Amino acid sequence: MKSSTPHQLVPQERIVDKIYLIRGKKVMLDRDLAELYQVETRSLNQAVKRNTDRFPDDFMFQVSEKEYIFLRSQFVILEGKGKYPKYLPYVFTEQGIAMLSSVLKSKIAIQINIQIIRTFTRLRELMSTNEMLRHKIESIERKQESYDKSLAGIFQLIEKLVEEETQPKPEIGFRVKRNEP
Repeated sequence: MKSSTPHQLVPQERIVDKIYLIRGKKVMLDRDLAELYQVETRSLNQAVKRNTDRFPDDFMFQVSEKEYIFLRSQFVILEGKGKYPKYLPYVFTEQGIAMLSSVLKSKIAIQINIQIIRTFTRLRELMSTNEMLRHKIESIERKQESYDKSLAGIFQLIEKLVEEETQPKPEIGFRVKRNEP
C-alpha cells in the first residue's frame, strides 16, 4: 500500500540548486542527474545516445562553450582532472528528465525522477503564484496613480481657493465723497 506522503530520497533544495536557466529553459546538467540517479555521467549519456529518438532538441541539448563558461561561474568545478571536460555537458529540460525514466530502469532512478518532476511542478506553481501577485501589485499601483492624480487635482483646487482668499477683495458698495470745508 502506498503512503499518502511521498518519500524523499533527496532534499528538494538539493534538486532546486541543480536547476539552471539556459536558452530560456529550466534545465539540469547530465552530471548532476547522474549523481542523483547514482550512475556515472558516461552511463547516463550512453543510455540517451542509444535512444536518441526519445530526446529531441527541446528535451535535451549540448551546451555551447560560452554557456559552459557561464555555468562554470555558477558552481565550483572540480580542480585537476575534471576541471576541463573533454566534451561539453548535455542539459535536460523537464520533458527530457521525464523521458530519462524510460531509459534508466533502476528503481532509484525512477524514484529520483519522480522527485525531480515534482520539484519542477512546484517551481512552476511558485512562479504562477508570483505572477498573480505581480499583477495584483501592478493593479494597486495603477489605482494609486489614479488616486494620486485625483488628489493632485483636489490640492490644486484648494491652492487656488487659498490664493483667492489671500488676495485683497474690492469693496462692495458705494463710496460717498464728503466735502470737507
